[in-house]
Amino acid sequence: MPSTPGPSDPTETFASRAEALRGEIADHNTRYHRDDAPTITDADYDDLVRELRDLEERFPELMVAGTPTSQVGSSPSGAFAPVRHRSPMMSLDNVFSPGDLAAWGERLVRTASDGGEPFTFCCELKIDGVAISLRYENGALVQAATRGDGQVGEDVTANVRTIESIPSVLPDGAPSVLEVRGEVYLPTSAFVRLQATQQEENRQRTEAGVKPRPVAVNPRNAAAGSLRQKDASITARRGLSAWCYQLGEVEGGPAFTTHFDTLEHLASWGFPVNPEIRLVGSIDEVQAFCDHWQQHRHDLDYEIDGAVAKVDDLARRAELGVTSRAPRWAIAYKFPPEERTTTLVGIEVSVGRTGRVTPYAVLEPVFVGGVTVTHATLHNEDQVKAKDVRVGDTVIVRRAGDVIPEVVGSVPGPDHDARPVWEFPRTCPSSRPVELVRPEGESDIRCPDPLCPFQRSGHLEHFAGRGSMDIEGLGEQRIRLFLDLGLLADVAGIYEIDWDRLARIRGLVTRWASDATAHAQERLGDPKAKLAEVEAADLAATQPAESDAVADLPDEYLAELVGDPVLFKATADGLRGLGEEAASSLRAAIDGSRERPLANLLVGLNIRHLGPSGALALAAALGDLARIASADSAAMAAVDGVGPVIAQSVRDWFDEPDHVALVDRLVAAGLNTVGPESSSEPQVLLGKAIVVSGTLEGYDRQGAEVAITSRGGTSPGSVSKKTTALVVGESPGASKVTKAESLGIPILDQAGFERLLQTGELPD
Repeated sequence: MPSTPGPSDPTETFASRAEALRGEIADHNTRYHRDDAPTITDADYDDLVRELRDLEERFPELMVAGTPTSQVGSSPSGAFAPVRHRSPMMSLDNVFSPGDLAAWGERLVRTASDGGEPFTFCCELKIDGVAISLRYENGALVQAATRGDGQVGEDVTANVRTIESIPSVLPDGAPSVLEVRGEVYLPTSAFVRLQATQQEENRQRTEAGVKPRPVAVNPRNAAAGSLRQKDASITARRGLSAWCYQLGEVEGGPAFTTHFDTLEHLASWGFPVNPEIRLVGSIDEVQAFCDHWQQHRHDLDYEIDGAVAKVDDLARRAELGVTSRAPRWAIAYKFPPEERTTTLVGIEVSVGRTGRVTPYAVLEPVFVGGVTVTHATLHNEDQVKAKDVRVGDTVIVRRAGDVIPEVVGSVPGPDHDARPVWEFPRTCPSSRPVELVRPEGESDIRCPDPLCPFQRSGHLEHFAGRGSMDIEGLGEQRIRLFLDLGLLADVAGIYEIDWDRLARIRGLVTRWASDATAHAQERLGDPKAKLAEVEAADLAATQPAESDAVADLPDEYLAELVGDPVLFKATADGLRGLGEEAASSLRAAIDGSRERPLANLLVGLNIRHLGPSGALALAAALGDLARIASADSAAMAAVDGVGPVIAQSVRDWFDEPDHVALVDRLVAAGLNTVGPESSSEPQVLLGKAIVVSGTLEGYDRQGAEVAITSRGGTSPGSVSKKTTALVVGESPGASKVTKAESLGIPILDQAGFERLLQTGELPD
């Protein structure tokens, strides 16, 4: 390999060498990523890149746009700004059987004006990755965005620049404006390396006494997480790749007549185009393509979950058109979900927030569909009987994409008939063994007990969740702690929490924990013993005497604490996290939730069949909670988006005296009960989530939220990865600011907020 020129050589020699290296590296990238025919080893390739990097560091004037070294070790990318797609990134309709595929082909013939003319189809693999849009202007990559909701995606340009298979600069002759769509994926081999690296890092962390981090579970999720790293150098190390398969906006390019022609041009411009693409002349040949790859999907170094067929003729595509979500000229043939066998260890039931009792399988761990599965749904009593699965059987477990794993059935075996048939329990598995019921005409068995602890906990979690009242800091663990301590009984109780009582209980348990730990240290002769080593005898010996604080604890729970060191430690840890500052933050979050839109409150009430869209329709049409509560089912059913089933369910819910009393308490607590007014504001914030913290001049809390929602945006109460921007006024919440900074989310002052309301644009 040529050596780097010495210091005495003229500058032109260094420039020539850098240019030659860029060309050579680009050629090897093409051979490796596009042609799958590398001509040098990885080590030799790394030497070329290292030589070029050394030259560019020694002579910064040699740096050029799109240099291969800029694709590795980039600086942090900053915020993922929203990107509105110039044309929607649509989904594909799916088929799952040869019959469905044939029916799609027949629809094409019926729809086309020249139905007698045979179609030519372009067949492609359906890559299990992350959809991406790449925009080039004057030959340079200027923007890369995820699909998002099809209308608005995330700007991931900095991270995409680190993907070696995606060109940063196009050759001469490429269109002046070119949008290319494709799929970013993590090769299986790279995924295996990533898992091994993460597992080794966790081993070292565990040995050092540090909590291990999550390990990637499947290539698709790992690809998505890698693409959304805030530090692009981390993305670069993951080894992402891409396949490009579609054109979007094009200006100044050649006139195309077929899809296959566009793919050939994409390849000629340096884009990675999958080599397995085939042109066929009939639906039967499409089916043969699908059948082949269904059998050979694991021969590839990347995950596929099906195949795609597209009409090749672009003029005929235009005639066929699109629906609201998908083109009529393309179809995705989904492969059957992956299945594995394992042993059924047990059958248990869970009780949901609506009282539905669902049986589920406890399994010997099995790796299926990209994750290790230990539990799988059995749906309902009838399904368990129909599948005749019994504890001890070898069962088939199916996992399709992100769908909850399910038990398909048993593998016939000689001992199956000898095993007892599983019987659905007659009573609720909670501490209140109320008899279960199966309403006439339904397949689900339910717990009718309104005081069922499982239902109460689930309802409270649902009410406080992001889809409802969005109370930051009131999650599953705190809700269960508050229930156990008798501080909370129902959703209205969230606004009636006795904070002084909480402080007294916290002080009592904290002192008790300290005394019990000291007793354990003395018993063990170990002054370094921790709370985890406390036993029931230590708790009994140090149990607090009767006092007002002791009286604050429910008698039954106090007895459980004395006899259960694990429960005591969990309670002490939970209360330790509710010090003065944390309790104040939680109290503020609860107070702030009073201003949530009426639709959120309706969803939070846990009315069967009523989801977000129906709740929003009722709130908008009827205007306030009182009118909804008094409306008859016919009036509600007449609302667009509601219908008779939802309407009757809502009517039945409000007919319950206990529910009326609950609503009265929520109204008394000051929750917003008024629906949205129609807005004439320009919808510049569609797809954007704007969090406001602190006081803004000219806006109260509700006014700022209305300013956002009236322009099509959302105003959640907490910062997350989905937040578009955080607006800070006087005295903002420190935790929100810190989280926004850690996630790289833009932070706006009042002037930036006003500009955002006017234009929908974030500052540069």
